Amino acid sequence: MKIGIVNDSALAVTALRRALALDPTLEIAWVAGDGEQAVQLAAVQTPDLILMDLLMPVMDGVEATRRIMAESPCAIVVVTMDIGRNANQVFDAMGYGAVDAVDTPTLTESDSQLAAGPLLRKIRNVARLFGDRAQAASHPLAAATPASTAPRLVAIGASAGGPAALAALLGTLPADFGAAVVAVQHVDEAFAQGMAEWLDAQCALPVRLARAGETPQTGCVALAGTNDHLRLTNAGRMVYTPEPGDYLYRPSIDVFFESVVEHWRGEAIGVLLTGMGRDGAQGLKTMRERGFLTIAQDQATSAVYGMPKAAAALGAASEILPLRQIAPRLVRACGTSRAQDKKAGGQ
Repeated sequence: MKIGIVNDSALAVTALRRALALDPTLEIAWVAGDGEQAVQLAAVQTPDLILMDLLMPVMDGVEATRRIMAESPCAIVVVTMDIGRNANQVFDAMGYGAVDAVDTPTLTESDSQLAAGPLLRKIRNVARLFGDRAQAASHPLAAATPASTAPRLVAIGASAGGPAALAALLGTLPADFGAAVVAVQHVDEAFAQGMAEWLDAQCALPVRLARAGETPQTGCVALAGTNDHLRLTNAGRMVYTPEPGDYLYRPSIDVFFESVVEHWRGEAIGVLLTGMGRDGAQGLKTMRERGFLTIAQDQATSAVYGMPKAAAALGAASEILPLRQIAPRLVRACGTSRAQDKKAGGQ
């Protein structure tokens, strides 16, 4: 696997070189000292993966990520000092297509394997993404029986480019949106709380982490918050589970979509946004086969046209829409809580 390093710190570059040397399958393609040089090198020699710092002279990592994904797309992992302190920039980079983020390793002779572990695990996950393995359902799904007591549910899946897409979509929904929303974004649990707060600041709907044992609530957005899979129980409650353990994507969009089909007792809509790979495509197809409205983001507005493309190829999406049209479509389908209250009162 050929890797590009983008970092203006000689110490950080040395640490990254030592970490990558622990895995003989990894090869350094080039090293760039700033974002502008990285854009130029990626255009000439596009690597399999770029390890992107955030704070650099000439062009920062967020802008470099945007340029590279537009001109020479490849997998990008943000590797920077103190990612927690730089959470906003991390989410901005993910919005442009970065697939993950991790702290820069600090290596010594005595702890090199331990310090390099988180970075090497991220790289192995990206390497598996290149295999583009589709995950099939492990068991047949029972059809849910709709009941008027359950609210409408909008199930959203997103990966690379997802934070910005979620902010754009959720930020357009009204405060009295007439459905519960549950979003599964491929993001490490270390960033989940910060991402929920970041989205909450941009949305009229409250956004918080999904809590085990709770049911989705109308007018609220629940964001998957751990590295375990989020799914619904037969009582319609949200739970986290480590199984299936061999799924690459954690939390898996397919797992959640399939649990909606199996256990949700009301109407539901599936939405699959920008992302690398195929996660969510099969689950969206299962939702469509169940008779639910299913929407996939179109190619022109996707930062990474992987998951929506896979969904389109499977015929999983009943509608393929530009990002800006998805929220209005959801409002047309779900209405507002006030409109529903008025309708109920007139019956």
